Amino acid sequence: MIVGNMGILVLIFLLFLLCLKVPTYHAQQQDQTSSFSPHRTVIDVKGGPESVVWVVQLSDLHFSVHHPDRAFDFKTLLPPALSMINPSLVLITGDLTDGKSKDLLVMRQNEEEWVEYKNIMEDVVKRSGFDKSIFYDLRGNHDNFGVPVVGGSFDFYSKYSINGQLGRSGHVNSITLQAGEQKYLFVGLDSTMSVGLRGPTNLFGHPTDQLLTEIDLELAQWDSQSAKPVNKITFGHFPLSFSASSQSGRTLKDIFLKHSLSAYICGHLHSGFGKNLKRHHLSNHLLLSSQKFFQFNVHQIPSEGIKNCSFGAPPVEEFWEWEMGDWRKSRAMRILAIDRGHVSFAGIDFKSGSKKTIIIPTFPLDSRFMSTSSSHNEYECEHMLPSSYETVRALVFSVSPVVSVVAKIYDSRYGNLDNVMEATMTKHVDRSSRGDLYSVPWNYKAFEDPSADRFWLQIEATDIMGRTTLTELRPFSVNGLHAKVLWTWKEFFVMGCQWAALYYPILWLTMYFLLLLLLIPRAFLIFSRKQHTYKNFLAAKGLINGIAWVLQELCRVPIAWFGFLGYLFYLVLFPWFVGQVFTDGGDRGYMTYMGWVVKSSNNKRNDYIGSPDIMVVVLPHLIFVVLPAIFFAGALAAERAVHRDNFLSISGKKADDYSRLNKRSLRYDSRGNRRSKFHFDGRWMRSILLVLCLAICWKHFKNCRALMKAYEMNPLLHFPVYSLGIPVLLGYVIHKTKGA
Repeated sequence: MIVGNMGILVLIFLLFLLCLKVPTYHAQQQDQTSSFSPHRTVIDVKGGPESVVWVVQLSDLHFSVHHPDRAFDFKTLLPPALSMINPSLVLITGDLTDGKSKDLLVMRQNEEEWVEYKNIMEDVVKRSGFDKSIFYDLRGNHDNFGVPVVGGSFDFYSKYSINGQLGRSGHVNSITLQAGEQKYLFVGLDSTMSVGLRGPTNLFGHPTDQLLTEIDLELAQWDSQSAKPVNKITFGHFPLSFSASSQSGRTLKDIFLKHSLSAYICGHLHSGFGKNLKRHHLSNHLLLSSQKFFQFNVHQIPSEGIKNCSFGAPPVEEFWEWEMGDWRKSRAMRILAIDRGHVSFAGIDFKSGSKKTIIIPTFPLDSRFMSTSSSHNEYECEHMLPSSYETVRALVFSVSPVVSVVAKIYDSRYGNLDNVMEATMTKHVDRSSRGDLYSVPWNYKAFEDPSADRFWLQIEATDIMGRTTLTELRPFSVNGLHAKVLWTWKEFFVMGCQWAALYYPILWLTMYFLLLLLLIPRAFLIFSRKQHTYKNFLAAKGLINGIAWVLQELCRVPIAWFGFLGYLFYLVLFPWFVGQVFTDGGDRGYMTYMGWVVKSSNNKRNDYIGSPDIMVVVLPHLIFVVLPAIFFAGALAAERAVHRDNFLSISGKKADDYSRLNKRSLRYDSRGNRRSKFHFDGRWMRSILLVLCLAICWKHFKNCRALMKAYEMNPLLHFPVYSLGIPVLLGYVIHKTKGA
């Protein structure tokens, strides 16, 4: 018997070592079509004010056949707003259409939504009075659901989007706005999968090495040709927390830091996660290893170093990342302005209807979300452009003539907001004006302070109709310090966690933990004299002893124990399910913990794509289904042991008599009457555990139903082990522990 058990343990140990050697993979690395070269455009910005340019950003429109209000509001609210703002560019950063069924479970392309998007955009362009060429609409993951190949029959983005209609077929598009001698570079990037899977396993951006090289070249195009510094803005769909690394391990963050961007603006996350979906990135070669996976606050704290004020000193490698929310539910729009090198933005909420007046303070900057370490260094070294600090400035857009603009500054030093400056701003007058820039001189040195949030700015505008508009109060620091901002747990979850880097560590930590939960108690049961029983637990109560007892009781149900162990090895060594991943049907692909293996329309096999996107299936199953199932199965076995000991102590019978007597007790009570089928003999803990097991099975079946619809699968044909393994094992344990 001992030899047999040792042989089993040796086999388990060998399989365990095999798990350790399973390789990990970077995210999907299919080459994006190399024939698509970057599209470059230079736009000469005419009219004043020459010192400032501004653009509009929209994101996550999610036009849907099931929600016509999204397109209707877009068509109604956007043209007059754009006409009033008169931006130099309109950037739409992905998820133009929804691509979801009414129950949100089937995710693939719907041409009807794309036709609506094309018609709506043509109407918006016409009614706003702009040239279509200033509109740039990027592809999001929803626009890529089930698209087997870019340019194929189901790639409706290439057919109906403005970028597609204007021949912007590359994955990188750069636009240079030139106002006088100053250049402003905007680089748009498409990092969606080159082989688009259906959702939910299509969630991350997948930049390839080729894409990163193209972005690098576009950002460097003016470095040797422009006498003045060039402000660089990139825009894309995915935040960096949801962007994978390339095959060589490079990331978008590496490229952005290299060029010291002003900002990277994106969408994808929507407003439901919070309002502070912003993140400051700073190059720090002394970063702890944990900081490659997490950033705990909005600002990355710089390392203390020696201030270098020499003119030949390299610039600080940093940039801001600003996620903007969504049109889908929030009806959000953003205006981004660059004023003499200072980049600011204002969010516009159209849920309450159209806006009569919009104000964007362009200087001083909000110290929470716009201050940079480089501006602080320049101020400390007195290398900044003094003229850009000598006035308080704001852009004001209004449907009616504005008669008064007032700048108000408050001091919060003593706990209250005390008004320390209130001055009327004057409008810059130009021969031809693109918009109204207001300014007022001030003594900026009077507002130097070691606190980044002592002084607060508010701009008030009044139009000829008597309507007053106020900006929200915002802290500022003329010396470029950061005001501390803490994320909520939801904001940290989506912005502070680098999920592509975290997937495999979490996966293997969970897998090893589950294996150890099964193997260690079994080893103690076979090789150790110390046994964890109910009596031992009563003698030395504690959490560890309780868990050890519960798991060792599971080992005493050998079929269930081997079943759970075999299920774990199945999840590591074999496909989880076989599903339909493209819109057009065709060959099915199969999914493992490393990704999908599929054939695209050109009959090319693609191995392990959609990683780490598959984590939305893999990790919840392991953590919220398999882990509690093992614990509750052990708890049922432990409850049986308690019931057995109590039965024997009360009846005075020997252990050998327990099985025979208990079978009768299950059928008849002490008076000889037959029991109800659902009688639990006073075992209230078993009743609770049964309810918890049912809850696990219910959650598991809901997940299976979602996957069935998403990938058109039959649970008995396409994923029998995944779908039935846990319910069958729990059912077996429930049966074995009902009395004997």
